[in-house]
Amino acid sequence: QVQLVESGGGLVQAGGSLRLSCAASGRTFSNYVMGWFRQAPGKEREFVATISWSGGRTYYTDSVKGRFTISRVNAKNTVYLQMNSLKPEDTAVYYCAANQAGWGRPPTSYEADYWGQGTQVTVSS
Repeated sequence: QVQLVESGGGLVQAGGSLRLSCAASGRTFSNYVMGWFRQAPGKEREFVATISWSGGRTYYTDSVKGRFTISRVNAKNTVYLQMNSLKPEDTAVYYCAANQAGWGRPPTSYEADYWGQGTQVTVSS
């Protein structure tokens, strides 16, 4: 079992920044590729960004490229999502996910082995 706990969400004005954190506990963190997904009201959960076991490879959905950065510190069992130049359409619940087998292209929520409880991000216009 892997437990994931997100933090860092909140209310921010358009153009602002937030940094989400996801702390993992349980099994060896470095054995898992990690990802951030989000779900807006009435919409399906969609992938935002993923990162490889070592952190050397990252992958982003087109709408966040150049604005969001995913990173991980395996020594701290933590993955981050730095979100800059936020837009109202980024408003959603953001979820951290762990996957032992590796993400597809594009990643889908069905591939996740474990989920966090989610953290709300609201961007006002």
